[in-house]
Amino acid sequence: MRILGLDFGSKTVGAAISDPLFLTAQGLTVIRRKSPDKLRQTLAQIEALVAEYEVDRIVLGYPKNMNNTEGERCKKTLEFQQMLERRMGLKVILWDERLSTAAAQQVMIESGVRREHRKEYADKIAAALILQGYLDSLHNDAPKHYEN
Repeated sequence: MRILGLDFGSKTVGAAISDPLFLTAQGLTVIRRKSPDKLRQTLAQIEALVAEYEVDRIVLGYPKNMNNTEGERCKKTLEFQQMLERRMGLKVILWDERLSTAAAQQVMIESGVRREHRKEYADKIAAALILQGYLDSLHNDAPKHYEN
């Protein structure tokens, strides 16, 4: 069993997967969305990842504002969480994703990824950072997820 991490955006969904021991997160792919309101193909691609990697739960980045308030993206993320739970039949854990995209950008800069190539990797790396934060909390017993 593994854990799937997702960074849900209006145009893309970054995906990452844990190792079987829940120690490390690896970026998998970026799912491109054709329309912000149409998720059928996106859900089908996630469902394929769930089956391929024998996923038993999903960690979904929760985009709270820096001042801890919830904006429109949080509402969309909650709706997506419910869709995932219904379709996959798995628990979907919301995880604080503040600064994950900025951290992903910093990782790419430090790794020497050229500016014009950063966009294609940012969501996958952000998903890995979100998932890694959750995995670390499993070992540190310091939860930062949101129950609703």
